Amino acid sequence: MKPYVFIISVLLALYPSTASSEATNSVSDPIGVESSHQLSFTPSLYGYIVPQSKDYVNPNLSVDHDWLHLEARYNYEALDSGSLWVGYNFHTGENVVFEITPMVGGVFGHLYGIAPGGNFSLAYKRFSLSSQSEMVFDLSDSEHFFYTWTELTYSPWEWLRAGVVIQRTRAYKSDLDVQRGFLVGVTYKRADLAVYVFNLGWTDPTVVLATAFTF
Repeated sequence: MKPYVFIISVLLALYPSTASSEATNSVSDPIGVESSHQLSFTPSLYGYIVPQSKDYVNPNLSVDHDWLHLEARYNYEALDSGSLWVGYNFHTGENVVFEITPMVGGVFGHLYGIAPGGNFSLAYKRFSLSSQSEMVFDLSDSEHFFYTWTELTYSPWEWLRAGVVIQRTRAYKSDLDVQRGFLVGVTYKRADLAVYVFNLGWTDPTVVLATAFTF
C-alpha cells in the first residue's frame, strides 16, 4: 500500500461520517471559546513541475471539528515521506478575522523527525494573509530545517483571488533558499483551483497546480 493511501485511510477511519458533513462560514468565535462549527474535511493535491528535476505530487488531507485539527501530508517535507499532525484551533474576530492552529507532527519515510509548527491566517475585507510553517528536527542526523508556505492575496470578487507567495522547502532543490512568486486562484462551490509560479525572473520557474475540495 502506498504511504499516502495509508494516511488517508487512517483519517477516514477516525472520522467515518466526514464526507457527508458540511463546512460552515459563520462568524468566528472568540479565542478560547468552544466553537459550534460542524466537522469539515478538506482533501487537496499540489502538482509540482520542477525544472531540471523530478516532477511530483503532494496530496494533503485535513479534518477539523471544533478545536481539533488533524492533518496528513505526503511529499511535503521530503519526497517519499509522509507526516501526521494534530493541532488546536483558535479563532476570533468579525471585521478582522484571525485564526491560528498550533500543531505538532511526526515525519516518516525518507525523512524521520518531529515537527512543531502551525497554520495562521488573517483576513480583512478583500485581503488575506495565510501561512503554514514548521520546524523539522531530523532524528537521523540531528539536523533541522524551517519550512514555510505563505500567501498574501486580494480578492476583487468572491470567486477570484490573486497575490504573492513565498516558499521554503527541501522537498526539491532550487537556486533560491526562499522561493517567491505569484498566484491566481478561483473558487466554485466546494472546489478551489490555483496556479502558482515561483522564481520567474530569478531562475527557471517552478509551476505548482493546486486543487482542493471542502466538505
